[in-house]
Amino acid sequence: MTTLEIARRPEPLTKPITAQDWVWYAAYGSNMHLDRLMYYIAGGQPAGSARTYPGCRDRSQPLKAVPVLLPGQLYFALESMAWTGGMGFYDPLEPGEMPARAYLVTAAQFSDIAAQEMYKEPGSDVDLSAVLATGRAKLGEGRYETLVCPGSIDGAPVLTFTAPWRMSEAELNPPSVAYLRNFASGLKEAHGWNAKASADYLSGRPGAAGQLSESATLRALTVETGEH
Repeated sequence: MTTLEIARRPEPLTKPITAQDWVWYAAYGSNMHLDRLMYYIAGGQPAGSARTYPGCRDRSQPLKAVPVLLPGQLYFALESMAWTGGMGFYDPLEPGEMPARAYLVTAAQFSDIAAQEMYKEPGSDVDLSAVLATGRAKLGEGRYETLVCPGSIDGAPVLTFTAPWRMSEAELNPPSVAYLRNFASGLKEAHGWNAKASADYLSGRPGAAGQLSESATLRALTVETGEH
């Protein structure tokens, strides 16, 4: 059995970070699975998905992957075209911590992953100067077109993307069972969480809270995984 690493917390930005060849891409949704992320990197169509990803210019695997805890909160809102139900978003200004998985990739790979999340064609380098200087950069009005840098790990910036709005402004919507199962298996792969820990966490996120009970979420997860 592989021993999981202790989750890392990014060191807060105390001064602007200069341009980097390597960055940490922090995934907090389906890309917590390395296999799923590799469709963004190497291209292809995941099982059960109607979408084919073009992939990155550099199709190499991430140099490293570590579990991380990001400042802020996960919430579910809008409607996912891939999963139906609410999509996962990150509000870094909310109190609390959000479990995620950080992959050490080249800046060009991050640009191409971000482009695919934004439903754009990969192949151009994203200008990271603003997000590295201020911790946030709005590239557009789209759902995942705002870059966030919550800090650094081992000197390399941690980068992810989310919506331009705050959680309090979002159209909250509970996630589908399929999406919850994907989240739970990602939390298990990245952090070693069992179904009960995942159900407790996910059922309490805004968008799911008050709509999905911990016990109902746990039943949905254990039917899929066979855990008790």
